[in-house]
Amino acid sequence: MASAAEQLASNMNFGAFSKATELKKRIWFTLGALLVYRLGTYIPLPGLNMEAFAQAFQTQSSGILGQFNMFAGGAIERMAIFALGIMPYISASIAIQLMTSVIPQLEQLKKEGEQGRKVINQYTRYGTVFLATLQAYGIAVGLEGGTGIVSDPGWFFRFSTVISLVGGTMFLMWLGEQITARGIGNGISLIIFAGIVAGMPSAIAGTLELSRTGALSAGLVVGILVLAVAIIALIVFVERAQRRLLIQYPKRQVGNRMFQGDTSHLPLKLNTAGVIPAIFASSLLLLPATLAGFSDTSNLPDWATSVLAALGHGQPLYMVFYAALIAFFAFFYTAIVFNPQETADNLKNHSGFIPGIRPGARTAEYIDYVLTRITVVGAIYLVLVCILPEFLIARTGVPFYLGGTSLLIVVSVTLDTVAQVQGHLIAHQYEGLIKKSKLRGGKKRR
Repeated sequence: MASAAEQLASNMNFGAFSKATELKKRIWFTLGALLVYRLGTYIPLPGLNMEAFAQAFQTQSSGILGQFNMFAGGAIERMAIFALGIMPYISASIAIQLMTSVIPQLEQLKKEGEQGRKVINQYTRYGTVFLATLQAYGIAVGLEGGTGIVSDPGWFFRFSTVISLVGGTMFLMWLGEQITARGIGNGISLIIFAGIVAGMPSAIAGTLELSRTGALSAGLVVGILVLAVAIIALIVFVERAQRRLLIQYPKRQVGNRMFQGDTSHLPLKLNTAGVIPAIFASSLLLLPATLAGFSDTSNLPDWATSVLAALGHGQPLYMVFYAALIAFFAFFYTAIVFNPQETADNLKNHSGFIPGIRPGARTAEYIDYVLTRITVVGAIYLVLVCILPEFLIARTGVPFYLGGTSLLIVVSVTLDTVAQVQGHLIAHQYEGLIKKSKLRGGKKRR
């Protein structure tokens, strides 16, 4: 039998949405914030010759710059104030999460509840400023090294570039937090989502143009579309998949009354790591080729040239390392974000237990065992989703926007946002039912 929440969700319609005033305000706020973000991707840095930069970018668009340009919504190819995007914040968040598991002071802060989380968030912001400053200075120096890109090189250009790029990243971080608090969905994820979706129409148009000119056959274009639909279906299925561990609570006595023990479930996602493994794996592999593109490779030894050629985008060795890194980061990031021992301790503190498993260390071992097994399946899923489109990108020149990583981000964020919209509608309907029951109770008392 369906639960009350499921019945409410099944009965939701446009009428219920039109009455949810608070939800509509949140959606309009989110759309307005994303519009501000998109406008910022078209404001270029001062002191640049955009024609010279566009020519230089074209030579590097197949490397890590092309990948980051996708995440930044095209801001890198326009060298806008939002060129760094939100990636420094994501990198700082992952670094802080990693340090939380190895530094006792940070681990203690994590256990202090809301106040501890505020301190950790503040450390994350400091880390974001530090990483963004380093990356912005590197971009400024790299731009000065290009031919005719910077009209007036020097410390003033570097200073203004660093201030503009770091300010853009911090504004996006603040904007993402505002979307999370006052809008709908996860703000940081929606900013990345908006950047990828904004580039998809041009990517699809470019693919159709390749078909029109004969560079791609019509059958291959149809095959690409079918593969994209199949990957989207696979992502939806796996991202909603869970392994639920039965949790049981003992009977309890309150006064002279005995209450029956309750049962619940501990949901373990099949893909706990999300899209992070794919982003990190592709960034690490594309980094050598990008650095080589900015430097003189004529003086490199033969073995280094051979390695760079073998690690080129779409090469067999690149594919092997890409798959291995995705699998590694799937386990690595899962170990960071999910602590079986902490979960077992929380269950023990609330008198919950897994039937047949002793509370405490044995419960932690069992959760870790189950999590490891499902992470194997999740890692295989990530490898398949990311590797199959890479073959098409490498062989046909299809843009990054139609790759597995971009589809994974778009579908995952869409599922999360839709789930939050449904949650707000269910809460709104519950509030309506409660108000009606109170009114009826008041009339009866009269």
